[in-house]
Amino acid sequence: MIMWRRIILILLLALPVFAHAQGMPILNVMAGKGGVTQYSLTLQLLALMTVLTLLPSMLLMMTSFVRIIIVMSILRQALGTGQTPPNQVLVGLALFLTLFIMQPVFTDVYNNAILPYMNQGLPFEQALAAAEAPIRGFMMAQTREEDIAMFLDIARNKTELQGPESLPFTTLVPAFLTSELKSAFTIGFLIYIPFVVIDLIVSSVLMSMGMMMLSPMMISMPFKLMLFVLVDGWSMLMGSLASSFAMP
Repeated sequence: MIMWRRIILILLLALPVFAHAQGMPILNVMAGKGGVTQYSLTLQLLALMTVLTLLPSMLLMMTSFVRIIIVMSILRQALGTGQTPPNQVLVGLALFLTLFIMQPVFTDVYNNAILPYMNQGLPFEQALAAAEAPIRGFMMAQTREEDIAMFLDIARNKTELQGPESLPFTTLVPAFLTSELKSAFTIGFLIYIPFVVIDLIVSSVLMSMGMMMLSPMMISMPFKLMLFVLVDGWSMLMGSLASSFAMP
C-alpha cells in the first residue's frame, strides 16, 4: 500500500504538467465581491484525481494479481505459519510476479498505445482502444464462457455479440474476477491436500500415544515446512502460477 501511495503522490505532483500539456486549466481565478480573489478547481481535474485514486485497484483487478495473492494466502494458511511470510512480503511477491506475467501485455500497450499517443499525436480515443485490446485479450483467455454467459444473463443482454471485442467491459471484468476466484480456490485446494494428510498422520500418532492434550498443529508444522522445502515448493508454486496464465 505504501508503494501505491507513493505512485499516486508522484502522479498527483505531475498533474500540473499533464494539465498544461492537455490545455486544461488547473484553477479558475475569479474576482469576487470586495476585490477578493476566488479559486475553484475544474471538474476535469477532480475527475482525473478520482481516476488516479482508483487506478491501482482497477489495474490489479484486471491482471493476474488476484489469483496469485489468494493462492499464496491459502498456502500460508495450509502451512500453519501464522503471519509468516508477512503480508508485505506476499503482496510484494505477488506484485512482481504479476509484472513478470503481464510483461507482454504491458509491452504491447506501451508500444501500440502510449508511445504513439505521446510521440506521434495519436488521438486519445484511438490510443485507449489500442490499449484496451491486449488487456481484453488477456482477460478473455482467462475467463470461463459460463461466467460470461451468467453475467450477460444477469444484465439481460439479448443482443447478439459479434465477437470478443463486442463484449462490454462492464461484463468482462466481473466475469474475469469470478473465473480468477474459481481458479485460485482450485489451486489452493490442491495445495492444501498434502498438508492435511500430514495433519491427519500426526494427529493419529499422537492419539495412539495418548498425547491428546498436545496440539497436533504444533508438531505437524515442522514436518510441513520440511516437506515444502524438500520438494522446492516456492519454485514449483511460482512456476505453476506463471504457467497457468500461458496464452493459448
